[in-house]
Amino acid sequence: MTQALVLVVNAGSSSIKAAVFDGGLTEVLRIEAQGIGQTGALQVGSAPAQPRALPDHQTAFRALLEALRGEGIDTGDLTAAAHRIVHGGPDLAETCVISPKVRAAIAAAAPLAPLHNPHHLGAIDALASLMPDLPQVAAFDTGFHRTNPDVARRYALPDRAETAALRRYGFHGISYESLVANFRETTGTGLPRRLLALHLGNGASLCAIREGQSVATTMGFSPLSGLTMGTRAGEIDAGAVVHLVRDMGLEEAQTLLHHESGLLGLSGLTADMRQLAETDSDAARFARDHFCYWITRQAGSMIAAMGGIDGIAFTGGIGENDSGVREKVLANLRWAGNIPSWIIPAAEEKHIARQTRALLKDPALS
Repeated sequence: MTQALVLVVNAGSSSIKAAVFDGGLTEVLRIEAQGIGQTGALQVGSAPAQPRALPDHQTAFRALLEALRGEGIDTGDLTAAAHRIVHGGPDLAETCVISPKVRAAIAAAAPLAPLHNPHHLGAIDALASLMPDLPQVAAFDTGFHRTNPDVARRYALPDRAETAALRRYGFHGISYESLVANFRETTGTGLPRRLLALHLGNGASLCAIREGQSVATTMGFSPLSGLTMGTRAGEIDAGAVVHLVRDMGLEEAQTLLHHESGLLGLSGLTADMRQLAETDSDAARFARDHFCYWITRQAGSMIAAMGGIDGIAFTGGIGENDSGVREKVLANLRWAGNIPSWIIPAAEEKHIARQTRALLKDPALS
């Protein structure tokens, strides 16, 4: 194993997913702490998850580091820990070393991503406590979309202090940036000038990529907007949101929109697209049709933003594995011509590791 390892971390409310990459950017180990604060478990590599008391994130990180040592990886060989941060707010876009100033900016963006950023901060603080000398790096899911023009990013709101942070930030940026970086190696062909990229998973979005840069994307102020998703509503009138908040209260409305809608809400069964494909019911079929319809409808908007289209790339769990969804989307877009399409395996963590090594100017960078 090449030493000078990078630990890539994706921390959520009840889980921490971590992967270790060596100097050649080969993944050497994957660990996941599950059910943090609930019935905890630790999964190391491909082995079954084992029950483990994980009352908080710091305990979970302690267990992760212990598991590394159990697999023969000395934590002293870690060059850095790199975190996927969902929201960089208005100021953070480039991958950077986490300083007190950067941490404060991530915290300031927490109200913009209340379901994500607080857990990222918890992970950063837990690692800082356990390994205070280990450099930590932040990569931002909003960063790739900083090239969107102002007319695409700004909502039609008055210029006031209370609206200053309200803009279309876009998300899944690390996935799209990785797709662009890996396109030639994966497909054997150059990046199309105007590429429609589809990140389709439990969270889903589209990105219009022209000359390798994002010019439009379907997610906006939060990861809630845009396409139909696993449990998220996607496109919905702001007036309908105000109505829900008025009738249900803020917390219940937020739970409905984030956790009870999307494929789950439409089918009344599940958010799992595989299970829906195997279910012979009108509701299951409608949920899949709704998913594909809104991909197609918003693809038209992305194509317009690019001024045409030269290729389509699918990534993410559904994009890579659900041939039925891909075929339906491509059939619905035949009006745009005979468009070449590719499947690009998601490689967000590897991309974060690559950026981290380059940022730290590690001599083992390959």
